[in-house]
Order: sequence, then structure tokens, then C-alpha cells
Amino acid sequence: MRVAIASDHAAVGLKAELVAWLTGEGHVVTDLGPEGDASVDYPDYGYKLAEHMAAGQSERGIALCGSGVGISIAVNRHPACRCALVNEPVAAALSRQHNDANVIALGARLVDLDGAKACIAAFLATAFAGGRHGPRVEKLGAPPVAAA
Repeated sequence: MRVAIASDHAAVGLKAELVAWLTGEGHVVTDLGPEGDASVDYPDYGYKLAEHMAAGQSERGIALCGSGVGISIAVNRHPACRCALVNEPVAAALSRQHNDANVIALGARLVDLDGAKACIAAFLATAFAGGRHGPRVEKLGAPPVAAA
């Protein structure tokens, strides 16, 4: 599977370990940065990941920052992305099964390497269930216009 990954400085170490693991698992990984641990702004990397996903360059994405919250907000600003902040494998699987999430976010200060691997493995292995979830997911990309 083609997987893109991006982080901020707080998660660059976790990102490097995950890139090596994902590559070893046979995935084609695009590391969107950053390369070092110098302070960077998580929205820049969240937006970069979102644009990459919207262009269809990867099938799934992984967003990392200290808590996972900030970068997930940035990714979700793009209407083509459904980014779910997760911290355990059941949530990761349900984000795919029920919400057709194409990106997950993890907090490097909140999940260890093994926990991150378990979440990502569940995320990558789970298909969207469709059915009754389909119309709900469609609504995520087209929110109703508020009455004036």
C-alpha cells in the first residue's frame, strides 16, 4: 500500500521508526517531513499531508505531532481528508470501517512505538464497511449550509 506520513518536531523520532517499520512491512512510504527535530509548525505538515492525499498520491496517511490533535485539525481542513485521532487499535479499525478515514493521527507523547504500530496495522488492514455508513460519510464531505 502507498502510505504517506508527516509529523512535527515532537514526533520526528516516532515517524522515523514508523517509516522503517512500514517499509519493512512492504509498504511504499512517502515521508513528507520534517527531516530533523528543529521546531516546525504542525499545520504546515498537516496541510502538506492533506494536499498529498487529495492528489491521490497515497492511499492512506499518518499524521503525527505531540498530542495528535493539532495536526489532525490541520489535515481535516481539507475536504478530501477524513483524519481520525486514535490511540488504540479498535478506534483505528472503526475509523476505517465506519468513517472511511483515509488518515489517522497519533500523539507521540501519548502512544509508544508498539501502540502506534498496532493502531497503524489495524488502520491499514481494515476496509470501509459501506452500507448504512456510506450516506453518513458523504455528509462529512458536504455539510449542510446554515440558515441565515
